[in-house]
Amino acid sequence: MTTTMHTYDQFPFDIVDGHDAYLIDDQGKEYLDLTAGIGVCNFGYSNQQIKQAVAKQVEKVWHITNLYQNQLAEEVAEDLCPASYQAFFCNSGTEANEAAIKLAHKATGKHELVAFDYGFHGRTTGSLSVTGYPHIQEGFAPLMPAVKMVPFNDPAALDAITEDTAAVILEVIQGEGGINVGQADWLHQVQDKCHATGTLLIIDEVQSGMGRTGHRFAFEHYGLEPDMITVAKGLANGLPVGALLAKESVAKHFQPGDHGTTFGGNKVVMSAAKEVLKQLNPEFLATVQAKGDWLFDQLEQKLSPLEVVTGISGAGLMVGIHLADSLPVGQVIQALQKEGILTLSARGNTLRLLPPLIVDQDDLAQAIDQISQIIQQLSNADQAAAVK
Repeated sequence: MTTTMHTYDQFPFDIVDGHDAYLIDDQGKEYLDLTAGIGVCNFGYSNQQIKQAVAKQVEKVWHITNLYQNQLAEEVAEDLCPASYQAFFCNSGTEANEAAIKLAHKATGKHELVAFDYGFHGRTTGSLSVTGYPHIQEGFAPLMPAVKMVPFNDPAALDAITEDTAAVILEVIQGEGGINVGQADWLHQVQDKCHATGTLLIIDEVQSGMGRTGHRFAFEHYGLEPDMITVAKGLANGLPVGALLAKESVAKHFQPGDHGTTFGGNKVVMSAAKEVLKQLNPEFLATVQAKGDWLFDQLEQKLSPLEVVTGISGAGLMVGIHLADSLPVGQVIQALQKEGILTLSARGNTLRLLPPLIVDQDDLAQAIDQISQIIQQLSNADQAAAVK
């Protein structure tokens, strides 16, 4: 029996090493990683520049209080923020969303929030309150009041946004929700309704940001201009970090004492984030877009014709392969693990791929072939069993 709490059902192998887009377990088995630690290690496991930046900082000072100036955090904020935004650094995506909710209440003087079915914003009380999964909310009542949960991509949801609404929070591509891609017209209608009612728009880029879709932020695909942006996961390539980015007109409502965090802006983490942002340049993002375009073309050719595959969705290197209920995604994940490929699931019996952004195209090609073979083998086996 372990002494860690059973908050995850874990696979029976321990990852102890890695390189490029590969991980190695405690038995020496190597896996092509199509998870990136759930969209975290975008630059893989042997990026020397990030390693050197962290090692250099460790030799100086690991941590300081936020009572002192932090030039390194200022430099990261300057690179991370769009023009006329300011950053608050914390330690995770859920903390970034908690900060966004608090700032929305403070800036508007209103308390009502609008969120969307199957949006995922975290597991702390505030972020859980705006997460559209009743089954993970069970047992934790009472949650935050005055939250309207409405359908994603549904024009009727616009009616929920009124002059009493402090903020709307959404992902333009729902990750945990099944790689549901927002419709451009609908997203602009949401933004327009926010403007018309004095409502703040919070876009959660925790999973879809940091180059995952081929843009630094996924909302850039749509030409949106949110009032607040939340990021985490890929910002420091595996070191714990989160950030709330807010327009200066909104950020000014946080004054000293209104919000804080002990470890936010930690210098070791900021050293990694600074190097990540340096490498996350337009030239690199163009390679992600190109790989993503190629990947979706290959998936359409090789997986869409399979009867058990009901759809392909996503953008860039954020992919959902939707399977018929007759083939449980868990079976596919475990079969792929045996073949040395790590994948994820998402809502709706979806096989989710979030590879490191540096993954080699040849490795992706081999993985697609293996995924196709596994899906066909398992589907054929289920059909044969049904006949018997």
